[in-house]
Amino acid sequence: MTLDHDILIIGGGLNGPALALALAQSGFSVGVIDALPRDTRADPEFDGRAYALALSSQRLLRNIGIWPQVSGNATPMLEIKVTDGRAGEGQSPWMMHFDHAELEEGPMGYMLEDRHLRRAFLDAMDTEERITAYTEERVVAQSPDSSGITLTLASGKSLRATLAVGCDGRRSGTAERAGISRTGWGYGQTAVVCAVAHERPHNGIAHQFFMPAGPLAILPVSGKRSSIVWSETDSRAAELAAMNDADFLDALRPAFGSFLGDISLQGARFTYPLNLTLANSFYADRIALVGDAAHGMHPIAGQGLNAGLRDVAALAEVLSDARQRGEDIGSKAPLARYQEWRRFDTATLATATDTFNRLFSNDNPLLRTLRDIGMGAVNAVPWLRRSFVREAAGLTGDLPRLMRG
Repeated sequence: MTLDHDILIIGGGLNGPALALALAQSGFSVGVIDALPRDTRADPEFDGRAYALALSSQRLLRNIGIWPQVSGNATPMLEIKVTDGRAGEGQSPWMMHFDHAELEEGPMGYMLEDRHLRRAFLDAMDTEERITAYTEERVVAQSPDSSGITLTLASGKSLRATLAVGCDGRRSGTAERAGISRTGWGYGQTAVVCAVAHERPHNGIAHQFFMPAGPLAILPVSGKRSSIVWSETDSRAAELAAMNDADFLDALRPAFGSFLGDISLQGARFTYPLNLTLANSFYADRIALVGDAAHGMHPIAGQGLNAGLRDVAALAEVLSDARQRGEDIGSKAPLARYQEWRRFDTATLATATDTFNRLFSNDNPLLRTLRDIGMGAVNAVPWLRRSFVREAAGLTGDLPRLMRG
C-alpha cells in the first residue's frame, strides 16, 4: 500500500512539532495530526503559561533551529532556591541553594512562555517541506499491519505511514487504541497556574516553596514578571480558581512573600488536576509514545516538558540510526531500543517526583525535621549540591546527540 508519510505524529502541542522537526531534518517525511485549529495554537496573547527548559532541552531547540526564534524572549535561570514552611509564617532557615556558577556550561536552563514556543514551532513547520500539518483533525481508528499503519480521521480521511507516534497527552487515545494500559494515581492536588508582575527584579532566580498542601513555584520570566505554579488541595484550588483577581492576590501574597515587592496578576489563571500516569509500554505494533502519552508526572521539579523533549531526541536518533542500518523503522527492534533507552530514566524521574511530593506536601513534625536537615546537608556538601545542579540542567545520564553540547 502507498505511504502518505514515513511517520505520522498524533498531537500538535509541543512534543509533536519538536519531533516532527527533528525527524524532517533527518530526512523523514512527517505528517502532524492536530485536533486544534492553527489559529488557536498561534494565539499571541499572554496567558501566563511558561516552561522551565533545562539546558539540555535548550540544546535540542538550538539543534532543530528553534532557539534563534525564541532566545530573545527566554530568561536564564541563574539560581534555584528551595525552602520549606507555611504560608504567612516565613521560610525555614534550612534551604537548598543551587547556583549556575557551579556549571561550566552556563545557565541551568531558561524560562520561556508557552506562546513564544508554540509560535516558533508553527513557523518552523510551515517552512519545512517534509512536514505536512493536518489541523482540526482527530484520529478515530488505527490499523497496523506487516508493512505500515493506517490512521482513520474523524473527517473520513485515511493516512498511512510506516510508524505512528502518539504525542497526545496523558489520556492518549493512541495508547488506548493500541491496548497499552497505564499505571498511576491522583494526588488530590490541583495546580493553579498564572503569572504575576512585581516591583523588583527577580535576577533570574527560581523559587520552590514547599507548603503543607503542596509546593509553590515562582519562576522568572521576561521583565519584572514571574510564572506561578501553585499546587493546592483540589478543594482549595477550586476556591482559588473561583475568586476574583483581588481576592486571589490576597490569598497568594502570604505564600508568595514580599521579597519582590507588590504583585499584580498578568493574564488568565488555569487549573490542572495533578496525577501520576505511566504507560506500561512505550510502544506497540507500529506505535511509539512520547511525552505525557508515555509518562505524566507531578510538576514539582518542572521536568515534564524536559522529559518529553528527551523522548523526542532519543526517538529521532533511534529511528535515524535504524534507517541507516536498513531496518524497518516501525518494527519491534528499534522501538524496543527506544523504550530501553527512555523507560528507566522516566520511571526514576516519576518515582523521585512522587517521593518528593509525598515527603514535602504534609505538616508532619517529624518529616518536617528530617527534610529540613536533609536540605541543609545537601546545601553544605559541594559535590552533592553540584550533582543536583547538573540534574536540574538535564546534563546527567545517556544524552541523545541532539542534547549534547
